[in-house]
Amino acid sequence: MKSFVKFALTTSAALVFAGNVFAADVKANIKGMAFNPGTITIFVGDTITFTNRDGAPHTATASDGSFTTPTLRKGKSSTITFSKKGTFAFFCKIHPGMKGEVVVK
Repeated sequence: MKSFVKFALTTSAALVFAGNVFAADVKANIKGMAFNPGTITIFVGDTITFTNRDGAPHTATASDGSFTTPTLRKGKSSTITFSKKGTFAFFCKIHPGMKGEVVVK
């Protein structure tokens, strides 16, 4: 009987935790005048933390204006949470030739 109760409690706990969905925090570095990775695929509710590893300041700014980081100096980070599906092109306002893309599923 003890082993059945233990099994039932373990199974119940597993089912409770299996229903929880946790958002991911994806890391994106800015280094060598480029976003790495250049294309980031995430899910609704996930976040991206952009960290500047360059000596020059940078931003990550959506082409459609839906998000932007503040100007990031070397070693500084900013986190953006994505609440809707879509594909979002982004660039650095200071260096417009630096480009990337976020795909939110």
